[in-house]
Amino acid sequence: MRTTLNLPDDLYREVRTTAAATGRTVTSVVEEALRDALARYRAEQAGARTPFVVTPCGSGGLAPGVDLDDSAALVDVLEGR
Repeated sequence: MRTTLNLPDDLYREVRTTAAATGRTVTSVVEEALRDALARYRAEQAGARTPFVVTPCGSGGLAPGVDLDDSAALVDVLEGR
């Protein structure tokens, strides 16, 4: 598909320089940059929507020995001490 993009002068110069240095066209440099940016965006969005899952111990409830009233002991349990 053919389209028109308005780019800041400095960005266009960088794209043009990259294209010349790599023996590619301006179009291919812009296409690759857009694909990379969109892939990163999709990955970030997928990660943002991943729900946090709590796995219960045994039949549910707290793990043996966990006292929610003792924050120091709770930290020890969470850190595997």
